[in-house]
Amino acid sequence: MRHYDLSPLYRSTVGFDRLFSMLDQATSPDGGNAYPPYNIERTGENAYRISIAVAGFTDRDISIEVKENALSVKGEKQAANDQRTSEFLYQGIAARSFERRFQLADYVHVTGASLENGLLHVDLVREIPETKKPRLVPITSNGKTVIETTAAEEAPRAH
Repeated sequence: MRHYDLSPLYRSTVGFDRLFSMLDQATSPDGGNAYPPYNIERTGENAYRISIAVAGFTDRDISIEVKENALSVKGEKQAANDQRTSEFLYQGIAARSFERRFQLADYVHVTGASLENGLLHVDLVREIPETKKPRLVPITSNGKTVIETTAAEEAPRAH
């Protein structure tokens, strides 16, 4: 993957520094930490699901925290009380601690989480408040409503 220099964008924008930092991290040459693997899928028009492979972890080993527009999933194996008498010749199942962070868009809320078959599923939904949804504005002329329009219904301008 190529590395892009986003510094010119910092000069001409205000308030987008978090977005540019996230883009810079996402396009970094090292690719960031790849453990544990995860999927992000759209399950409906305004519904999403994050699935994280957490083989070997139980629900007591995992914590999910939402703060502002950030979702944080942490996994830490609890110390086993029983002493193993065997030793691993090869240990391919990584049960190491992890922390995954996801930046959530405005109005995206976590609705639930489930752990099944080694996958942690975090369900999200985007709920836009009524005050933020587009609405029709009636146009009046001499006190009578002439027409109701939206931006999509306006005719294109000739240049």
